[in-house]
Amino acid sequence: MGTPDFAVPVLEALIKAQQVVGVVTQPDKKKGRGKAVQFPPVKETALAHGIPVYQPVRVREEAFLAQLKDLAPDVIVVAAFGQILPEAILNLPPYGCINVHASLLPKYRGAAPIQWAIIDGEKETGVTIMYMEKGLDTGDMIKKATVAIDPKETGESLHDKLAALGGPLLLEALADLEAGRACRESQKDEDSCYAGMLTKDLGRIDWTRDAASIERLVRGLNSWPSAYTSLGGKTLKLWDTDVVEDQEAAGLQGQTPEDKPAPGTVAAVSKKAFYVQTGHGLLKVNEVQLQGKKRMAVSAFLLGYKLEPGTVLGLAEA
Repeated sequence: MGTPDFAVPVLEALIKAQQVVGVVTQPDKKKGRGKAVQFPPVKETALAHGIPVYQPVRVREEAFLAQLKDLAPDVIVVAAFGQILPEAILNLPPYGCINVHASLLPKYRGAAPIQWAIIDGEKETGVTIMYMEKGLDTGDMIKKATVAIDPKETGESLHDKLAALGGPLLLEALADLEAGRACRESQKDEDSCYAGMLTKDLGRIDWTRDAASIERLVRGLNSWPSAYTSLGGKTLKLWDTDVVEDQEAAGLQGQTPEDKPAPGTVAAVSKKAFYVQTGHGLLKVNEVQLQGKKRMAVSAFLLGYKLEPGTVLGLAEA
C-alpha cells in the first residue's frame, strides 16, 4: 500500500525479493490545465510489473475488504499510502501491517516528517520500519537507519535519500519477521512531535522571523510547496538562500547595525544576490522565481528586473 514517489523504491525492492500479490494505491487524479488523468507513481510501477492494482476511495469499503481477504497476504507493507487503515485490515495478515516511515520515530509522526526535520533544524533523520496499530505512527519499532542532514539539504534531496534507504531496510525487517527474530521497541510518546501536512500557506515568509529559520523553511519546502514572498504585487518564490551576519551585508552599503531597515526590506543588491533584512540577521537570496517566469539565479533575474535597496518584500501577498 503506497501512493507517491517515496513508495516506489520500496515497492521495487519488494518485487525483487518477495511475491507481491497486489498493490493498493489512491485513486487516479486529474491534473494540469487539460485535466488529464494521472496515475499515482506506485500504480505506474505496479502495472509495469504486471501486478494487480486496487484503488479504493476508502479502504473501509466492504467490497475492498473482501478483495483484500481473497488475496490472503502474509504481510501488508505500507509506505506513504494516504489513508488510515481500520482494524479489519491491521489484523488481517499473519505478520501484521508494516510501515516504512521517513523519520526516526517517535520524532516526527505524521504526514510530512521529511520537510519538518529540515525546517526545525535537525542534524539527522532517517527511516523507521514499524508495526502499525490504531494510533498515528505509534506502533512498535522494528528497525531504524540514520542519515545526516547536510547544511544545504532540501526537502527534495532528503526525500530521495530516505526513499532509497527504505527498501533495503524493509527487506531486512521482513527477513527478521519471517525468521521470528524481529525486535519490538515501544515508542515513548513524550519524545514525539507531530509533522503536520504541508500547505501552500506554510510557505509564506514572515520576515520578522530570524534569517536562520527562514533559510531552513526555504530548503524544507523545496520543491513543494516552496517558500515565497511578494515583489511588486507578484509572488516571488525563493529557491536558494544563505544566512549572513548583519555586519557583513551591511558593509555592502556602508551601514552600521543600528541603521538596519525593517524586516522584509532589501538591504543590499550585488551582481549575484540580494540581501533581505529579517528579524535577526540578513538573508542572502541566490535563486528566485517571479510569478510567470522560470526559476533562475539572481544574477540572471537582476538582468531583467531593477531591484533597488529599500524595496520592501511581502507588502501585498499575491
